Formats: sequence, C-alpha cells, structure tokens
Amino acid sequence: MKDWFQAWLPRLVLGPGFLLILFFVYGFIIYTGYLSVSDSKMLPSYGFVGLDNYERLWQLRHWTGSLKNLAIFGALYIVICSVLGLFLAIMLDQKIRAEGLLRPIYLYPMALSFIVTGTAWKWFLDPGIGLEHTMHQWGWESFEFNWIKSRTHAIYTVVIAAVWQSSGFVMAMFLAGLRGVDPDIIRAAEIDGASRVRIYRRIIIPLMRPVFLSAFVVLAHLAIKSYDLVVALTGGGPGKATELPATFMYSYTFSRNLMGIGASSAIIMLIMIFSIIVPYLYAELRADPRR
Repeated sequence: MKDWFQAWLPRLVLGPGFLLILFFVYGFIIYTGYLSVSDSKMLPSYGFVGLDNYERLWQLRHWTGSLKNLAIFGALYIVICSVLGLFLAIMLDQKIRAEGLLRPIYLYPMALSFIVTGTAWKWFLDPGIGLEHTMHQWGWESFEFNWIKSRTHAIYTVVIAAVWQSSGFVMAMFLAGLRGVDPDIIRAAEIDGASRVRIYRRIIIPLMRPVFLSAFVVLAHLAIKSYDLVVALTGGGPGKATELPATFMYSYTFSRNLMGIGASSAIIMLIMIFSIIVPYLYAELRADPRR
C-alpha cells in the first residue's frame, strides 16, 4: 500500500493542474482555431466558412499595418535589449562593490506590470505635462520631444518603454551566463597575453550563444503578444501608428464585433510564437540527448 501511494502521489498532485492547463489553455486554443473558420461576429457562431476569415484578414490594411509595426517594434526591442543587457551584465561582471545595489535597481522595472510602465511613460512623454513641459519650465523653450503625438515616431516611444522594462531582465540572463563561463579558460587567455576586451570578444561572448538564443526567444515572445503596454501608452494611436497584432485582435473581436477575423489573427500570432519556440526546444533537446 505504501509503495502504491508513493508511486501515485506525484500523479495525484500534478494531475489536477495538468487537467486545468489541458482545458483552459489547449482547449481554448482549439476553440479559437474553430472560431477562426466560422462565421462568428458579435457572438460565437458555428457556421463553417473555411479560410474566408484568413483571406479577409490579409486584405485588411490595418492588419498589414500592425505587422509592419510589429516588425519595427520587435527588431528594435530585441536588438536594443540584447545589446544593453549584455553591456550592463559585463559592467556588473567586473565585481564592483555596488553590484548588490545596482542589480535590483536594474531588475526593478521587470517587477512592474506593463500597464504601470505604459501609464508612467505616457505621463513622462506627454508634451503637455512631461519631459518637454519640464524643459520649457526650466528655460529651454526650443526643446521638443513630441514623439508620442507623431504618427511617424510614436512606435519608437513603445520601444523606449519596453526596453526600459525588459533590459534588466536580459541583463540578469547574461550575467548568469557570464558567471557560468569556466574561469580556467579566461585565466589561460590572460596568461597568453590577451586583453580583457579580446577575451570578451573572442572567448566569453561566443560561449554565451545559448543565452543569446534564450534571450531572443523570450523577447520575441513578449514582442508578439504585446498588448497592455501599447494600450496604456498610446492606445494604438495616433491613428493606427502603434497598433500591433494583439491590439488588432482585441479591437476586431470585441469592438468591431468580427470575432471570426479576430480569432484568425490570434491563430496567426500563435503560429508566430510556435515558429520561434519549437525550433528553440528542438535545438535544446538535440543539444542534450538525456532530455
């Protein structure tokens, strides 16, 4: 009896959570996939229309515009976070005295919700009450920074807010990678006369390729599903200048009452995420045959 209980205890503990995930995650993914091929509008409907919603989706200028915005936002977000996170990690890796104080300062923004980040940066970037207004009060009348009101520059304000929130988390990933490098390799390079810059460029950074890949997967996933930051910061505007696929999906599903098209956009976003995560998991499992 005791052996039976010990064998089944892990299953009894993990079973309810597994069933809940199976229903509320994968079950609703399947349901969304069905809605994407139905004639659903304000409410779910079960008339099958095939790929008509997908065809209509790709004919919408708002959808293609949201993908262009995602390309700009995602590329800048991933590159800047990676570069800045690596730079901060290298600086902290010099074993400075204030590391214990600086690490939580850099990590703190990640503890905030994207709604809080978006609201705070909206106040800071608003020309009427934020940075521009403050500079004018200090006597710098010619100072202008009205990107948040500009159709051509508003998407970059989303990048600024997102980088501010996520770069500390990326720094922590890179710092863990730096601390995991074999010190004997570094010591051997120093004995051979290699400079510190050369050691980082030729030895340490190439050894951190798995960390770069992990950071890319995390940041790309966050970029694709970005919704609350955009809603709090710009509301998708001005116009549709900062609309992303996630805000498009919500708008068409719940505001425009075109649930079929909204569901089809959600499935395409899911495919985007799968196209990033599945190769990553394959590479990880292939690198470690024991898994």
